[in-house]
Amino acid sequence: MSARRLLLATGLRDELPDVPGVAARWGRDVLHCPYCHGWEFRDQPIGVLATSPMSVHQALLFRQWSDRITLLLNGSEGPGEEEAAKLAARGVEVVPERVEGLEVVGDELTGVRLAGGRVVPLRAVAVAPRMVARSELAAGLGLEPVAHPSGGEVLPADADGRTAIPGVWVAGNSADLRATVVVAAAAGAQAGGMINAELVEEETARAVAAAAFSPENENRTCEVAMGERRHGLPNEEESRMSAQEWDERYGGQERLFSDNPNDALVAEIAGTAPGQALDVGCGEGGDAIWLARQGWKVTATDISRVAVERGAKIAADTAPEVADDIAWVRADLAVEHPPARSFDLVSAQYFALKKDRGEEPLRALLAAVAPGGVLLYVGHDPAGFPPDAEFDPAEYVLPGDVAKLLDGDWQVEVDEIRPRTGEGKQDHPHDVVLKARRVR
Repeated sequence: MSARRLLLATGLRDELPDVPGVAARWGRDVLHCPYCHGWEFRDQPIGVLATSPMSVHQALLFRQWSDRITLLLNGSEGPGEEEAAKLAARGVEVVPERVEGLEVVGDELTGVRLAGGRVVPLRAVAVAPRMVARSELAAGLGLEPVAHPSGGEVLPADADGRTAIPGVWVAGNSADLRATVVVAAAAGAQAGGMINAELVEEETARAVAAAAFSPENENRTCEVAMGERRHGLPNEEESRMSAQEWDERYGGQERLFSDNPNDALVAEIAGTAPGQALDVGCGEGGDAIWLARQGWKVTATDISRVAVERGAKIAADTAPEVADDIAWVRADLAVEHPPARSFDLVSAQYFALKKDRGEEPLRALLAAVAPGGVLLYVGHDPAGFPPDAEFDPAEYVLPGDVAKLLDGDWQVEVDEIRPRTGEGKQDHPHDVVLKARRVR
């Protein structure tokens, strides 16, 4: 199962003392809370089994329901002078011996058996368990529990339930060990509202960004980026010449590339929860169409207008069921910046970006990845290139150059050399694959 947000409301686990019979009677006549269970055992003899320094307080709470309260120390250290005075003043008996088990007759608790054989007649026993958040799912996502002042463990989150893991929220007893049912339910409602508000903002921001980064606004977008020459971006004439060269290359033949998606893209993204994807250097659309068929909403960009127009036609002819899920945009991402933090996947397969363009285009691609999203950057391995190759890969940005820009906001999941498969790949048989996830 997959989703854009995850709310964990997995509750807590009660760790009970290792006294025979306690677990079997838990929630029946072995009690926890005087507010939840006290009325049913009012005016009855009730024992409080000591599990922590708070057990004296628990005994005094149950004293409100009955004047026959016994504090069972179970071999633990006795109360201090001040606490002993409180217990005595309220008529609470203190029994120091270790408890060996519960006495049950006719499916009803009748007392506790002490070391030495003496039985203390009781109708109920109160126990304060150690409460621990159910954190197995959270741990698999990188969210570890922290110690709680009560001695238990809780999943850390802010007042709205937002955790440090992007997209993961918690509510109820997994985040607040003290919460009663109504408080836990309210926390779930609060987290749900905040999640929805966050999704509304995210969807709106993406819609605004998509409107700005569209063919209709191409000239305006290009002008904004061109105005940043002081940051080392190439000038407009250089970008226009490069676009013309690629248009001629695509236009010189009926089909430049196959319609198969790239090996690394399939290997790393198949089965991933779909979202918004940016396909950098989409060519004739093999990757974009494959992503759309996996459920992704794709913005497919290429410097060549011939390429994007051809890709749009191929999608309409061969994949009409997903053609509307792909926006084809003529853009030179060495110059124009994609919308910041708008994409769950930025895929750059053999992006022809020369190193002399500087770091700015790469930083713009990194900024386009939303929290929790993935950058997949694939390039040819220079070591396997023949000396008479059409181009020198060392002149172009490689995955290793991108990896150097990753800071603490990123977690590298894949950084390796892989063999390429299929026909026509003998000249450069290996790729360098970099997959990194934005963790915040």
